[in-house]
Amino acid sequence: MKKIKMKSIAELAGVSISTVSKILNNYSDVSEETKKKVLQIMEQHGYAHPASSYIKGADDAPSNLIGVIFAGAFNIEMDHQFFLHVLNTFKKRIGVYGYDLLFFSNEKLLHEKNSNYLSRCRHFHVDGCVIFAGDDIEQSIHELDQSEIPCIGIDLKLDGKSSGHIMTDNTKVSLKVVEHFYLNGYREIGFIGSSVKSEISRIREESFKQALSSFGLPIVPEWFVNGTDFFENSGYQLTKQLINSQDKLPSAIFAASDLLAIGAIRALKEHGLSVPEDVAIIGCDDIEASKYTLPPLTTIRQDHEKNRPVRRAHAIRHDQRPDRFLLRACRAGNRRSGVLR
Repeated sequence: MKKIKMKSIAELAGVSISTVSKILNNYSDVSEETKKKVLQIMEQHGYAHPASSYIKGADDAPSNLIGVIFAGAFNIEMDHQFFLHVLNTFKKRIGVYGYDLLFFSNEKLLHEKNSNYLSRCRHFHVDGCVIFAGDDIEQSIHELDQSEIPCIGIDLKLDGKSSGHIMTDNTKVSLKVVEHFYLNGYREIGFIGSSVKSEISRIREESFKQALSSFGLPIVPEWFVNGTDFFENSGYQLTKQLINSQDKLPSAIFAASDLLAIGAIRALKEHGLSVPEDVAIIGCDDIEASKYTLPPLTTIRQDHEKNRPVRRAHAIRHDQRPDRFLLRACRAGNRRSGVLR
């Protein structure tokens, strides 16, 4: 899509080019009504707000800005420990290449039809975007993916000509969990997941059922429960639901996140059950808090320390197309805290 010029904005608004320039530079001698009209036209047509370096005429100069988007009507929060770790690692390493991060909020996008990510990314001249997957992904994300702006999806498949994505190998995650339970003598295994709208949770559950079948283990529908998110309270409430509704509990449970697992442990302990003696628990993500539960949580480590997202972002700077690849979920090795790799 061809970028609209300042002259065209001025013509559409019925004002002079100098008036548009004044609005962009926050001059005080333009009426609020005119400002509002011009800014609305800019947003509708995806006009990129030039920073000072662009105003001087360097329209193709890089901004050294990478947009960060938490997509979806139901998305991760900044206090989610796993994604916070991923984001911090990304921030530190992308800074080595001279980039800064620009965070986009989607609250306005969910309620206003004329607002979209593409126009906002052009507005700020971002060199590319990293998009963290949520649930109920906005159509605006797909428009951004198909645009000229390079994008990297985290647990979100993108197929635009300038896009790539990093996906957790959830099949391998689930297979590792079932293998561990099986080798340790567990045969009756349940699952605690996030919202049924969560693509990540859904894939982990389906892969988990496939792994159970491959080991010849039973799938008991009553032992598979889903909540509203990946946090502790959901794990706590879901486990209480299992305890109160079942005459017999599974001997082991796979929780789709460490936080769900931590909530489950609390519920089991409140009902006088021991972990892992009565019910064994395995989580997923290897967040820092998993080291300090009692007992220490057995968990699957996702390799958030790898430099692949940074290399893909660095490729953006050099107009290279990011390749598709999988971020492998498990690494070889041993650790006393009970990490499966």
